[in-house]
Amino acid sequence: MTQAKKVALITGAARGLGRHLAERFVADGYAVVINYLHDSQTAKYMIENRASDALTVKADVGDADQVRDMVRQTIDYFGRLDVVINNAGITKDNLLIKQTEEEWDTIIRTNLTGCFHIMRAAVPLMTETGGGHIINISSYAGMKGKSGQAAYSASKAALIGLTRTAASELAGQNIRVNAIIPGYMATHMGSQSSKAMVQAAEDSLFKRLSDPARIAQSIVEFAALDYITGQVISLDSRLL
Repeated sequence: MTQAKKVALITGAARGLGRHLAERFVADGYAVVINYLHDSQTAKYMIENRASDALTVKADVGDADQVRDMVRQTIDYFGRLDVVINNAGITKDNLLIKQTEEEWDTIIRTNLTGCFHIMRAAVPLMTETGGGHIINISSYAGMKGKSGQAAYSASKAALIGLTRTAASELAGQNIRVNAIIPGYMATHMGSQSSKAMVQAAEDSLFKRLSDPARIAQSIVEFAALDYITGQVISLDSRLL
């Protein structure tokens, strides 16, 4: 169908920051594509209770075929795509010398290759409908590194390089590409390590963690800006 509203595709949108983003984009008048991999019940709840202009799609972002199918469903359902939020991410913390190849490959596959798959599949549709904004969710660890997170830090650092390259290549198609560092949040991923949460709060100049609802609001507002590209925007209050 033809969609008058702007459309945002959010990966990893069934929980954590992704869920806050989906709810905030809906509240701001967007139609949304809610991508998920495991949490189908939450995704279904969001459709039934939060959004009439919404589409849920189960897809593994690390699988190029599944990503292409998700974009095809977006075309069939909405006919346009204005904003992409590459939010899906995982970590399997381990010291470098103990990190297995399987752990490394899994993290890179989701956090970096998944973003590549989404961007490559989404750009033609965004170009056809006049451009848009791709926002990649990076991390403090991608800027500073973190003991026990070699693969995660590497994936988030590489995502910044991918962001800047894509921004340069896609400016001519009126597609902005930026990276956001949201800060440490007590979400599903963040709450897996109470020690890390305490340390993140201690390192914050305000001595507190980031609020995912407020971070989501900031990202929605940033997504509407049409004059910024190729930037890494920190919403964290830890010094980089």
